Amino acid sequence: MTDHVPSDGASYAAAGVDIAAGDRAVELIAPLAKKATRPEVRGGIGGFAGLFALGKYDKPLLAAGSDGVGTKLAVAQAMDKHDTIGIDLVAMCVDDLVVCGAEPLFLQDYISVGKVVPEHIAAIVGGIATGCELAGCALLGGETAEHPGVMGEKEYDVSATAVGVVEEDELLGPERVRDGDVIIGMASSGLHSNGYSLARYVLLESAGLPLDQEIDELERTLGEELLEPTRIYTKDCLALAAECDVRTFCHVTGGGLAGNLVRVLPENTVAEISRSAWKPQPIFKLISELGKVSREEMEKTFNMGVGMVAVVSAADRDRALAMLTARHVEAWEIGTVRSASSTGVQLSGEHPQY
Repeated sequence: MTDHVPSDGASYAAAGVDIAAGDRAVELIAPLAKKATRPEVRGGIGGFAGLFALGKYDKPLLAAGSDGVGTKLAVAQAMDKHDTIGIDLVAMCVDDLVVCGAEPLFLQDYISVGKVVPEHIAAIVGGIATGCELAGCALLGGETAEHPGVMGEKEYDVSATAVGVVEEDELLGPERVRDGDVIIGMASSGLHSNGYSLARYVLLESAGLPLDQEIDELERTLGEELLEPTRIYTKDCLALAAECDVRTFCHVTGGGLAGNLVRVLPENTVAEISRSAWKPQPIFKLISELGKVSREEMEKTFNMGVGMVAVVSAADRDRALAMLTARHVEAWEIGTVRSASSTGVQLSGEHPQY
């Protein structure tokens, strides 16, 4: 093994991802997007999904979201395994839609390749179709573009846009959240599709672990762990919203639990989160220890075992947890919403040994 980990620990920045630059780009984009608008647009830039009204009065809202799967693609390409990355793609799109209570209707994909290998394209689209089945939406079509001279023959990238619908009076969001609401965390299936630049930097580059190596803590090969598909929570969340007083959901993606949860909080509220409520999967400990990655860096890069959050009324806490258990979703009460002088997320305590 090699050891290129900096003495102060690995970080997302050291792996090549500049979060601050990304935030700055969003700041620059926002005023430009405001110029390209219509009266039917609801909300603004920065939400989990864009909203667009159909009609002039009491109307349903279309919700749309676009995403990709980041550098998880590099693992799939290195392993020559392409049949699960499409599930990740669907998950990243549709689970953003459900945050506001929208039911996904359809998805369209875009696949760019250095050279078209029909079997690879079929495997990728097969995964996308499986993801759409899991989410209950239609795969409406897409585009495959060949980019010789720009991408290597074995390279490809994928992205998609999903569109859903929600009745305006059923729209979930920060305005519904109240003091005393309970925060329920739903277990992730692992890394999902975020933080792979740091994970690859630590595990593959610095530690020099081969993808086909069996890792005792993981009880499978490293490659199998890294390609575990992102969990699709859409049907579980919609069922929960239909039966319980759900205020909002939060899809835990880039930025981690705190960075995403603050996006669905109203002003002057704090989400108090206890780390002792759940146990992250072993992959997170492996990355932290091999890369000497600080807890702060881990928590702003990875989901740390919680892939989706539901904020529910305290009265429906038990019912919500029972419903998720019945649907085979591991879930825990991880915190509470409290009124405060400012808005934010406070994490306290320690995770059980993992």
